Amino acid sequence: MTAVERAVAQEKEPEKQPQLQKRDEGKPPAPEEQVAPEEDDSLKPKEYTFNPLQAEKELRVGIFYFHKGSYKAAVIRFREATRWNNNLAEAFLRLGEAEEKEKDWKAAREAYEKYLQLAGDDKRTPEIRKKVGKLAKKS
Repeated sequence: MTAVERAVAQEKEPEKQPQLQKRDEGKPPAPEEQVAPEEDDSLKPKEYTFNPLQAEKELRVGIFYFHKGSYKAAVIRFREATRWNNNLAEAFLRLGEAEEKEKDWKAAREAYEKYLQLAGDDKRTPEIRKKVGKLAKKS
C-alpha cells in the first residue's frame, strides 16, 4: 500500500482517528472516568497478616530512628512492627519508650502493659512495672 492509498483510506474512515475533546475544567469528571474506591488499590486500608520478618525489619528501623532522635518516626515503625507480629514483646517495649519520649503518657502506658503481658518473667519487668505506675499517675 502506497502513501497515497493510506491517505485515501484514512479519509474514508474518520471514526478511527482519535478526536480531541476539551473538557470543562469546572465540571467534575464523568462517572465512567472516576475510579470506585473499592477498586483503587491505593485507597484500600493496609491489611496486616502475621509476618515476623517484616516485624523484625520494622523493629530494626524503629531502633535506628530512636537512636537518631527521631521519636515520631520510631513510634510509627514500632507500631508497624506490632501490627505485623502482635506477640513481639520487644516492639511493645520500644514503642512504650518512644511514646514516653514523645510525652504521650497514655499510649506509653498501654504499650508497657502489653509488654508486661507478653514478656512474662523478663529481667526488665520490675522496672517496667514501676514505669507503668508512674505513667498511671501522669495520665
